Amino acid sequence: MVHPCGLLTRREEPVPLKSISVTLSICEFVAGVSATLNYENEEKVPLEAFFVFPMDEDSAVYSFEAMVDGKKIMAELQDKMKAHTNYENAISQGHQAFLLEEDRCSRDVFCCNVGNLHPGSKVALTLKYVQELPLEADGALRYMLPAILNPRYSLSGWSEDSCLNMKTPVVPLEDLPYTLSVVATISSQHGIERIQSNCPLSPIEYHGDDKTSAQVSLADGHKFDRDVELLVYYSEVHTPSVAVEMGKPKTDSDCLMGDPSAMVSFYPNIPEAQPPITCGEFVFLMDCSGSMQGPMSKQDKSQLRIEAAKETLILLLKSLPIGCYFNIYGFGSSYEAFFPNSVKYNQHTMEEALRRVNLMQADLGGTEILRPLKTIYGASSIPGHPLQLFVFTDGEVIDSFSVIKEVRSNSLRHRCFSFGIGEGASTSLIKGIARVAGGTSEFITGKERMQSKVLRALKRSLQPVVEDVSLSWDLPQGLSAKMLSPEQTVIFRGQRLIVYAQLTGMMPPAEATGEVCLKYILQGKSFENKVTFSLQPKLDANLTIHRLAAKSFLQTKDMGFRETPANDKKDVLKVSLECGVISSHTAFIAINKDLNKPVQRPLVRRAVPRPILMSTPVVMSSYNRSGLGKTQALGQKLKKKCRPPEEISPEMETARSSSNRTNLETRNTVFGNEHLVQLISLQKANGSWDLNEGLAVVLGMSLEDVLAALPLKNVDSSSWATVLAVLWLHTYNKDLQYEWELLERKAVAWIRFHAGSIMHVLVKAAVAFLKSSVDPTMFAF
Repeated sequence: MVHPCGLLTRREEPVPLKSISVTLSICEFVAGVSATLNYENEEKVPLEAFFVFPMDEDSAVYSFEAMVDGKKIMAELQDKMKAHTNYENAISQGHQAFLLEEDRCSRDVFCCNVGNLHPGSKVALTLKYVQELPLEADGALRYMLPAILNPRYSLSGWSEDSCLNMKTPVVPLEDLPYTLSVVATISSQHGIERIQSNCPLSPIEYHGDDKTSAQVSLADGHKFDRDVELLVYYSEVHTPSVAVEMGKPKTDSDCLMGDPSAMVSFYPNIPEAQPPITCGEFVFLMDCSGSMQGPMSKQDKSQLRIEAAKETLILLLKSLPIGCYFNIYGFGSSYEAFFPNSVKYNQHTMEEALRRVNLMQADLGGTEILRPLKTIYGASSIPGHPLQLFVFTDGEVIDSFSVIKEVRSNSLRHRCFSFGIGEGASTSLIKGIARVAGGTSEFITGKERMQSKVLRALKRSLQPVVEDVSLSWDLPQGLSAKMLSPEQTVIFRGQRLIVYAQLTGMMPPAEATGEVCLKYILQGKSFENKVTFSLQPKLDANLTIHRLAAKSFLQTKDMGFRETPANDKKDVLKVSLECGVISSHTAFIAINKDLNKPVQRPLVRRAVPRPILMSTPVVMSSYNRSGLGKTQALGQKLKKKCRPPEEISPEMETARSSSNRTNLETRNTVFGNEHLVQLISLQKANGSWDLNEGLAVVLGMSLEDVLAALPLKNVDSSSWATVLAVLWLHTYNKDLQYEWELLERKAVAWIRFHAGSIMHVLVKAAVAFLKSSVDPTMFAF
C-alpha cells in the first residue's frame, strides 16, 4: 500500500535496491570512481526497478556492467533513442535488461533502469567514472560524492520529460532502505599533508615514510543527510605538470582514443593588479525560493541559507567600488528587482539596497531562474561598465540545459560567477553557467563561510582582464599537438588551468622531452609559464586522460538532449561513442539473454525512493506540476514546521545619523551581535566611518573616550573614526581578512585623500589608543 502522501516507505513496500558501495582512487588531482548498486527482488513477482541519483556534472562515465548470478554482462554505449528501443524490446521478450542514462534536462542526474528482475534474483550494477578534482583557495583538492538529490522545479512552459518528474518518490531519512559505503585510496608523489571530511571517517591509514599514499573509509551508518566531501591536502599542489598517456591499441587514427593524449596542469603566477578596476555593472541574482529557508546543513545550529545569503549581500554592497553600477534581483516562481535599472553606487543607493536586503525572505515559491536572466540580459548595457553577474541559488531547477543555453547566448557581453548553496545544489547548473560565461563557480555547504568564497569572486571580477592567452608547444620534429580543450580566454589569479591535447605523429625515443608554454598579457605586460615533460607515454588501462579529454570536449559541445545544435550533435555522438563516455545523446544498455526461463508475467514497477531532508520546506507546487503524486498534505505539514525566524530587535537605541540607523537595523536583523559585521554595517559607501556610538560599541570604548583620544584639534572626526576602524580590523579579525579586504582598500584610499599629511599622526595615536601591535606602515603613508 502506498503512503498517504504518495511516498514509498520501507515498511509498506519492499525496495529492490539494498546498498551502494563506492571505491574511490585519487591519484594527484584526478579521481577514479567505481560505484556498485546492489539489487535484490524479495517479492514473488517480477519487477522493473528505477533509481534516480545525482552525480557531479564533471564526471566522465565510461563503463557500466551487470553481475547476474556470477555472470558479468558488459553494457554497450548507444545512441539514446536506439538504447531505449532495445531496452523495451528486450524486456518485452522476457530478457533481463539494464539501462543507464543522463537525465534529458540536466547533466548531473542519472537514471538506472533494471528490467525483468525475477523473484529471488540478485544483481550488482557497477558504473565507473573519472573526474578532475577542483582546487580550493586553501590548496585543498575537493572530491564530492553527491548523496542528496533535492526536488527540482520545472520551468514554466517546458516539457516535462525529466526522469525526476515520474520516477522519484522521496522518503524521510529514517525510512531509507539502502545503505552507502565508501572506501578511498589517495596517492601523490609529493606527499599527503592531511585529509578532512564533512562526514565521520574511519581512522586514516598513511603509507610510506613521506606519506605518499593513504586509505580511508566512510564510517558506518551514513544517513544520506549530506553530500560526502573529502578535502585532500598535498605538499606541493601548485607545481605545474604534464602527464602523457598511451592511446588505445588498434584504434583508427582519426579517433581521439588512438594517439597519446596529454593533460597539462598550470597554476599561473598572475600578479595582483593595483589599483583594481573601479568600473563595472554588478548584478546580484538571489534565490528567494522556499527551499532557501532550509538550513545550510543538518548540523546543529546551522544557519538558514537565506540568512547566510543576506549577510553576504551586505558584505558585497559594502565592498563595491565607488563609481560602479549595481542592482539586486530576488527570484522564485516570480522575481523582483531592487531598482528598475542598475543604479550608480553611492551612499543613497547603498542605503536603499540595504533596506531591501533586510526585508528579503525565502517566500517566492519555486526556482524559475530563466525569466529574471532574460530580463537582465534584455536591459541596455552601460557604456564603460561591463556586466558582472553573480548568481546565488540552491540549484533546484529541472531543466538546467535551457538556463545554460540562455547564459551562453549572452556570454560575449558579461561574465557569470555562480554559487551553489547547501547540500544537493545542482552541479550541472552552477558549474555550467559559470563555464559558458567565463566566470567561476563555488559550492558552499556545511559550516563553510559563504562570504569568503563570494568575496574571492568579487576580487576576481575587479581585476583587469588577462588578454591574448595562448599555449605553445616545443616538440621533436615529426610530432605535433592538437588541442582538445576549448580555447582559453579567461584566467583568474589563484586559479588552476587544465588543458588537454592529442599528440600526433612519430613518438621519439624514451629519453626525449617536450616543453609547453602558457603565455598571456596583463595590463600591457607579457607573462609566460613553462613546463618541461617526458614524452614517454604511460599505460593506463582505464585511459583516464583520454576520457577526461573527451569529457572536456563534450562539455563544450553537448548542450543537452533538446538544446544541442544539429552539427554539434553529430560531433557529440562521434566522440561519445568512440571514447565510451556517456553524453546527453547516448545511454548504456546491457541485455542478459541467457535466463533459463524468460519472465512471462506482467512486470510490477518499483521506483527506488531517494531521501528528503525533512527540515527543508519543499515547494509542493513544483511536485504537483511535475506529476509526482499527492504531496500537498506533506507540503502543508512541512510549511507549518518551518516558519521564518522572528527578527532580532535592535540593541543599540540611537545612532548619530539616519544612515547609521539604517545600517544598524540591517545589522541586527541579519548579523546578530558579531562585532565584525557590526563594524561592516556602519561603513559608508565611500569607505569611511562616522564617529558615533555604534562605532564606540564595536571598539569597546565610550564615545567620550574615543573623542578625547583625538590627537589633533579641528580634525575631521570621520578621519579618526576610519583609522580606528581599519586598525581594529587588522588587530582583531586578521583571520577573516579575505572577507573585508576590499572594503578596507576603500577605507585606506579615503583616509589618504582626506587626512593627507596628518595621516601618520592619526595612525600613531590609534595604535596607542587601541594598544595594537599592528605595524603602522600597513597604511603605506
